[in-house]
Amino acid sequence: MDAKARLKAIVAGKALIKGGAILLASGATSSFYLDMRLVSLDPEGATLIGEMMLPALGSPVPVAVGGMETGAIAVVAAIAQASHRQGRPIPGFYVRKKAKEHGTSKVIEGNIPPAGRVVLVEDVTTTGDSVLAAVAAVRGAGCTVDRVVTVVDRLAGARDNLARHGLELVAILTRDDFGV
Repeated sequence: MDAKARLKAIVAGKALIKGGAILLASGATSSFYLDMRLVSLDPEGATLIGEMMLPALGSPVPVAVGGMETGAIAVVAAIAQASHRQGRPIPGFYVRKKAKEHGTSKVIEGNIPPAGRVVLVEDVTTTGDSVLAAVAAVRGAGCTVDRVVTVVDRLAGARDNLARHGLELVAILTRDDFGV
């Protein structure tokens, strides 16, 4: 079984919940939910995510990868580890929803460069609004963002929404892969 088929099987077996009216972070309701932390925090799932997302980061290779807390944190870690194993390490960072109220009071945590191209990642993308908050923070920190890579695109408008902000959305899997 190839990597994409295996990742699809893990997502379908561990993360896909069908039925009812499930409230999403976007505020919309859906007849299915993807609990992707069950995949991104699974040893095989994390390995596949990291390996499959590396080529999706595009060219030139970004100086770092990051995403919005909390869903993107495990994805960022998987990519950082996969990049190290492949001999081209890419450091990671994450963006807080709000600055922490103690310590350094940072909004961006981890290895954010002072400038350069970074790619933002997500575990699941619906409308793209969540990642746009991270885009604003990262652009405000002096970095260039032109791409968002997601493990699963719910095909709910994110591609067009992100394009309006100069961002390309690249998805490893989509809702169509799960027949929902």
